[in-house]
Amino acid sequence: MIYITLNTSKEAESLAKILLERKLTNCVNFFPITCSYIWEGEITTEPETVLLVKTKEDLFDSIVRIMESHITYANFIGQIPVDKVNVPFLSWFNQTVSGK
Repeated sequence: MIYITLNTSKEAESLAKILLERKLTNCVNFFPITCSYIWEGEITTEPETVLLVKTKEDLFDSIVRIMESHITYANFIGQIPVDKVNVPFLSWFNQTVSGK
């Protein structure tokens, strides 16, 4: 699973569609959060959107390239290992995600 932070839900929806069309995922979740961070020496708190991408471990770099080609700010893209998944989801996942 890849955890990605974005500025808006519009960005998340657009990027989710790209990832789905390219078969880099079978399902993407996105939701609003509030983020506090240090930028240029100042503490800032503002809304943000998290994108959770269910994907294969070896597709991380492809997803990073897509994010970097659409996002010009310093966002977080991190891979979270998932040790166990329920069988029906895993079956759908393996039938859908090819990265091609």
